[in-house]
Amino acid sequence: MPANLTPQYLAAEQRFKDAVSLDEKLEALKEMMAVIPKHKGTEKLQADLKRKFAKLQTEGEKKHGASKVSSLYTVIREGAGQVVLLGAPNVGKSSILARLTNATPEIGDYPFTTRMPQPGMMPFENIQIQIVDMPAIAPEIYHPWMGNIVRQADDTFLVVDLSSDDLLDEVDTVLQLLKSSHLELVNALPPKSESGSSLTCCRTMILANKFDSVAASENLKILQEFFGSQFEILPVSTVSGEGLEALRQRIFQRLDIIRIYTKVPGKKPDLTGAPFVLKSGSTVLDLARTVHREFEQTLKFAKVWSSEKSKRSLKFDGQMVERTHRLEDGDILELHG
Repeated sequence: MPANLTPQYLAAEQRFKDAVSLDEKLEALKEMMAVIPKHKGTEKLQADLKRKFAKLQTEGEKKHGASKVSSLYTVIREGAGQVVLLGAPNVGKSSILARLTNATPEIGDYPFTTRMPQPGMMPFENIQIQIVDMPAIAPEIYHPWMGNIVRQADDTFLVVDLSSDDLLDEVDTVLQLLKSSHLELVNALPPKSESGSSLTCCRTMILANKFDSVAASENLKILQEFFGSQFEILPVSTVSGEGLEALRQRIFQRLDIIRIYTKVPGKKPDLTGAPFVLKSGSTVLDLARTVHREFEQTLKFAKVWSSEKSKRSLKFDGQMVERTHRLEDGDILELHG
């Protein structure tokens, strides 16, 4: 079958041939992958473009040195938690990032649109949570630095494409490539006493994207049959918006954090600012350490006001509690030294 290459493709190909810098070559290749006709006659050419793209990226990393590359691909943690989006090419990770956060990632219907980690901040009630869109994971373009970012994240979401006939193979490929970097995606982290494996376990759930597509319902059943016992699966659509609010709630729940406000004795609490964010199970003393180091030594007791959402009911608001008192999400705390 003839390739029938378009004038746009041929123009991009000429820019690639004329390019001098690495960035110019990568940009030209990216455009070639975007505009190339998608049919059986161009499959070999598409694969060749992907290989060239991956090779040039690798050369760029070697040229700039490992330390510079490591710095380039480091995402500074912000907000109440950090969550990463992983997946094969064209599963819609960037679209999810754009719908959840204030980020404006480049979105295209061609592979490897995302070349670097793209962070964005997702507002959730009174806090901000960092969402990081990772470059696509595929055999022709996977780099060890990707695993380093996954390791440092608080949670991981594996995005799959419900419109793809190859979604099972794509999931398997992602899982195997991550294992090559000694990473294993799991539904729940094993107890530390059982973590003797050389693999680092990363808690993960599956986002079944493109739930609005024609084949979505049938492919979701297939996905649940093969991976439903291994991972929690949430269907979403960035087109219709279905499942996105549930996703926001699930991201917050999986971080397992609590939000605590403080107040000055004799004054009303200021609930307009950002609360202190702690891990669930934290105590009055844990909050005191967060507020100021000196409180760890000088704190005598605290008074607690429960929020309306709190499941625990104190005997009365402003109840005096010990340093070891366990806090709950939404508590208001008055510290006494």
